[in-house]
Amino acid sequence: MDNIHYYEMKRNFNQLIRENKARGKSIYLFGHCNASEMLADLFRKEGYLVKAILDNNSSKYRTSYRGIPIVAPYEVLDEESEKVLVCIVARASASMEKQLIQMGYGGEIEKLVVYNSYAEYSFSEDTISKKQKRVERGICLLEQERKRYPGCYRIYCPFPALGDVYYMMTYLPYFLTKKNITDYVVFTVGKACRDVVKLFGTKNADVMSQENMDESIQAVLYTRDADAFIPHQDRPYVVNLAKALHVKKIPLELIYKYGVFGLDAGCIPYKPTKLRKYTVPEKMIYGKSVILSPYAKSVTNIPSNYWEQIIKFYRNRKFSVFTNAVNGEVTLPGTIRLEISLDQMQSAVEQAGIFIGLRSGLCDVINEAECEKIALYPDCYYSDTRWKMEEIYHLDGWKNIVIG
Repeated sequence: MDNIHYYEMKRNFNQLIRENKARGKSIYLFGHCNASEMLADLFRKEGYLVKAILDNNSSKYRTSYRGIPIVAPYEVLDEESEKVLVCIVARASASMEKQLIQMGYGGEIEKLVVYNSYAEYSFSEDTISKKQKRVERGICLLEQERKRYPGCYRIYCPFPALGDVYYMMTYLPYFLTKKNITDYVVFTVGKACRDVVKLFGTKNADVMSQENMDESIQAVLYTRDADAFIPHQDRPYVVNLAKALHVKKIPLELIYKYGVFGLDAGCIPYKPTKLRKYTVPEKMIYGKSVILSPYAKSVTNIPSNYWEQIIKFYRNRKFSVFTNAVNGEVTLPGTIRLEISLDQMQSAVEQAGIFIGLRSGLCDVINEAECEKIALYPDCYYSDTRWKMEEIYHLDGWKNIVIG
């Protein structure tokens, strides 16, 4: 879960607690994901017990997170609705809320994070009016973007996900060549995603807020803007390839290669070209150091004691052990903190010798690094599919380890 949405969730959670909306209620979370685990931890910290995590993926049943069982959504109907609170922080919050209502649940529903402001479906005058004003704002944004980058083809990356932006950039040159585009700008949400774009030598890369990104994209779709493209695999943008995962296992990279860009098998992904050498700190022993990366947005966490075992293992063998931690992330106990820019990360791990990370977009960014690379995966399923996280995010050339 990215920092922007985490702080939104925490702000709304704190308000929920201040207003005593959870007091005396049976608390359920809907959708097992990294965000819901973080929310469960917030409830635990405040002394509240989460009774269960509801999920539509039957493969997750009979599993749990910190003792909280993962169960079918209909189980919430076993209680009196007025005594229940369901909190949602998953991306599919709108469809989850709709599902609960259609099931006959009449209790409170709190959506603590809004990922997709498109997902408000109503023919009420209020909703229609808000959407009209939103489109008007979006059209104004498009005009501003055209003025900032005159003559440039505009590419919009909807979500702040490093891996998605990385794979998009590896195949974007084929798309640009086919359309005979030489001048273009890539818009991202967040500076980290912009930095990924710059790794590939893109001259124009700009950062937008999530709100402006959503409104710009809606205006692009509404006006059928021929000079813009939204290279993403999920609705409501270009395609809805996420549905294909219910039928077939498709790694994320191939979703972009074949689904988003429609390329042939022979198209080899482009590699980052704008990389800088990392200046090694004194305490990093060349070839006998390990850089740990314990944070990810797209997968759930692994037990903290697993990191403790890794740290102990390498320290006993006289390795220097570091934590790659940025933007307020906590340094793992017994390690040295590093804050490495993305364009220096490949150089850093090559000089260290070993990289061990929870599977995240950072793993994609350093995929070409020549060192020992280990990716860790929680033993759980990807979204509502029957595929495990490791099957969707598997990295060739890495040691891929599933943590049960």
